[in-house]
Amino acid sequence: MAKLSEIIQWCDHTLKSHEFKDYAPNGLQIEGDAEVNKILCAVTASQDAIEAAIEQGANLLLVHHGYFWKGEPYPITGMRGKRIKRLIQHDISLLAYHLPLDSHPTLGNNASIADLLELENIEALDPSERHPIGNIGYLKQPMSATDFKHYVSTRLKFDVTHLAAEKASIQKIGYCTGGAQDFIVKAAEQNCDAYISGEVSERTFYEAKELNVHYYACGHHATERFGVQRLGKAISEQFNIEYSYFELNNPI
Repeated sequence: MAKLSEIIQWCDHTLKSHEFKDYAPNGLQIEGDAEVNKILCAVTASQDAIEAAIEQGANLLLVHHGYFWKGEPYPITGMRGKRIKRLIQHDISLLAYHLPLDSHPTLGNNASIADLLELENIEALDPSERHPIGNIGYLKQPMSATDFKHYVSTRLKFDVTHLAAEKASIQKIGYCTGGAQDFIVKAAEQNCDAYISGEVSERTFYEAKELNVHYYACGHHATERFGVQRLGKAISEQFNIEYSYFELNNPI
């Protein structure tokens, strides 16, 4: 058992969540039991993740995508209302970290991608950011665009979409997990050979071609399933508490 307040304090401090301007509140979003007996981690606080927490007897749900996003209606009704009702009924707390979990240099989603792809000499995609949301890394050896697609697909276990540029080989890689396809412009400004994110837009095809940066869409969910697992493991080790990870295999 661990105190919910102490877990929140540790997470907020570790992720420096107060230093980020975000699209949703970071930290505790729904308060449940004051004592935590088990943590369930998931990318998104979906109905399936909530039901898994109930089934496993977890009373803290730790996610990357929580609730209360900017622009959402205020009334707690419909699908979101059903989710929140289930959490409250079962005294389950919801703890969510968005950009702070993308950005963290060891626990974060971007750090996880760099480790999976064995990228070296990591630097900021945008040097002006205090806590870079995107990064740049380098392959040990250059690859062809086709070989790199196969490499990324294998490492992430995802059928990657490749939007081709003219560059014959790839070594300098820009990357930002999730829905950051528009950062391909920043990758071009930093003379990257390729750029990786999760989603793809219609305009991304033209940007890859005209900016001459290979683009690899690797799945919003697929690129962001690692940070929350790293954070869950770190909390488990810090507070000697059990955690597990729920995978829904969202194909987007």
